[in-house]
Amino acid sequence: MTLAIFDLDNTLIAGDSDYLWGQFLVDRGIVDRDHYEAANARFYEDYKAGKLDIGEFLAFALKPLSEHPADQLHRWRSAFVHEKIEPILLPAARELIARHRAAGDTLLIVTATNRFVTEPIAVLYGIEHLIATAPEFSDGHYTGRYEGTPCFQAGKVTRLQEWLAGNGHDLRGSWFYSDSHNDLPLLEQVEHPVAVDPDAILEREAESRGWSVISLRDGSCPDHHLTRVGRGKPWL
Repeated sequence: MTLAIFDLDNTLIAGDSDYLWGQFLVDRGIVDRDHYEAANARFYEDYKAGKLDIGEFLAFALKPLSEHPADQLHRWRSAFVHEKIEPILLPAARELIARHRAAGDTLLIVTATNRFVTEPIAVLYGIEHLIATAPEFSDGHYTGRYEGTPCFQAGKVTRLQEWLAGNGHDLRGSWFYSDSHNDLPLLEQVEHPVAVDPDAILEREAESRGWSVISLRDGSCPDHHLTRVGRGKPWL
């Protein structure tokens, strides 16, 4: 079955769930506003510039998980999803996902944002398969550390290859949708790379390589000239 792979932040949602989770913690008074807000903004700028130190960021981002009971964290997460994520879900993203599902494709989100934050968002879109940075969970508590390879930049390729090996899939005919130049390593692996509301660097790369560029922000699934390989008809 053909894989339809999606980045999450600023691709399927109109914002960055990692950054918004940090802001939610600030707004609720769960973390110190001045310190956390400044650090959260700095890491987000580093990410957009392509110079994020992923180890340093994960130490920062996962620390609050280690400081509270799991049941309390899950209650906060439910409120976060309702307040911060549901308003930025994109109808055109739902339509795109539905078209891939109707075509019989296997749907997969691959995101750098940790699984604690992203798992309920994948559920909102009805996407069963999720590859995300994995926060370590031991003896009923999050430790503040992560397991395995962070799902970021080339790490997304590593994690995807591990998933493929364990699930009997390959990348023949595959699609990958992303907004970020940080995802160039994975975009280069698939047969159909698609830049979605791309940042300036990815937009230039997509134009120079002849990749499709689409928007999911205007409320309707884009009508452009992608053609299903072997199916002979435009479908988006």
